[in-house]
Amino acid sequence: MKESSNIHTAKSNDLKHPDRVPYLLACDAEGNMFEEEDYEVIGRSGTRLMGLKPEDFIELPEGSEFFNMPCRHPYGMNKHTGEVELLEDVYAVAAFVSPAYTQTFMPAYEETDGAETLPLYAYTAVGWLDDKFYTTAVRIDPDPRQDFENFDCEEIEQKTVETMQEFSENRLIQHLGANCSLTYSCPAARNFFMGRWEAPIPLSPACNSNCLGCISFQPDEHGIDAMQNRIDFIPYIEEVIEMAVPHLENAPLPIVSFGQGCEGEPLLVWQLIRDVIVAIRKRTKRGIINLNTNGSKPKAVDELFKAGLDSIRVSMNSVRKDVYNKYYLPNNYEYEDVIESIKVARQHGKWASINYFTLPGFTDNKEEFETLRQVIRYTDLSMIQWRNFNIDLEWYLSKLGMEDTGEGLGVAEVMEAIHEEFPHIAYGYFNPPIEVQEKYNALREK
Repeated sequence: MKESSNIHTAKSNDLKHPDRVPYLLACDAEGNMFEEEDYEVIGRSGTRLMGLKPEDFIELPEGSEFFNMPCRHPYGMNKHTGEVELLEDVYAVAAFVSPAYTQTFMPAYEETDGAETLPLYAYTAVGWLDDKFYTTAVRIDPDPRQDFENFDCEEIEQKTVETMQEFSENRLIQHLGANCSLTYSCPAARNFFMGRWEAPIPLSPACNSNCLGCISFQPDEHGIDAMQNRIDFIPYIEEVIEMAVPHLENAPLPIVSFGQGCEGEPLLVWQLIRDVIVAIRKRTKRGIINLNTNGSKPKAVDELFKAGLDSIRVSMNSVRKDVYNKYYLPNNYEYEDVIESIKVARQHGKWASINYFTLPGFTDNKEEFETLRQVIRYTDLSMIQWRNFNIDLEWYLSKLGMEDTGEGLGVAEVMEAIHEEFPHIAYGYFNPPIEVQEKYNALREK
């Protein structure tokens, strides 16, 4: 992907590629990790194994994590024969890359009997070369709001505790402190307590989707643990105002966002959101008021923009209707409502993003690519947030009833193709502040 006016590109000059394909990483039954010097990393795109090139790799971003993958043997490229081989005496290793980076290939492995469903993380190919770890990802957003070096754990804990003590009667602040910041280390919650950037406002205990990969609720039959507890109350408007208004008035590049990982669907309490927006704007005009949503109620979305909502981000695992429905399992809404909510935002002249769950082999599927182009044209979309999809690939395939994902075009190649056709579309990982929105609105008008 070439350098451009976009937020960031797949081949930015600050991303260092290795001179050759890194060695495969593997682990033993105890989880001890090591390199296999006779094998190079092989990638996976959907159901297909992919040979990789040095330019597919970047140095593993600081703050990334490693996962061993029990009951999953890795594939590697034998350096001596050039053949792809299954290493049956070791187990696969994956990277969970830091926020702002989007994966381009998954680790290549084969499940064995007894393999349990993996936890809800994004699993990315990773290797080792010249005393450095490398992974297959691109930096899609230069915004530093969740970069590892910006999080001093002791300082965050101190400020969280101090704020909780100061607002001991505010249930929303207590939830964001005790659960989100101190227990789950949610970057958005931690940034709120640090008085900077984007602050979360969870409101809704209920949801009208049954997402397979929901991080706050999982039925027992899935055999997956939810990653965090969902909020179990609806905050009072006064509690929201008490935390949101000072943040908008004082934080750098301020954003407040309804719709968080620790809640259901905020549109189920849209009347409360409407009243909150009106109350906030009576007190301050500064910053962005954003809604993260499944987009299930376009009429409610219309009312929220009339009340003063600034931007919307609609989450989608796929723009293909059948794939979307099999993942979201929607209650009392249709795929068409989701697309219409995006269009409603643009009809108001406001910012509309999709939170596009990116999974190699799915996101870059040919039909997916063509459908995305159609959606962009229909909705006049402002932005694509290429966010990693936290899901077990094999489990996801089984739930979709899909045996073959088809030929992938390549995640980076799809990013480049969309940008070439729609140069006004912003790319990123986070909800952008007003300064970024204005930049791209000006580009759109040219």
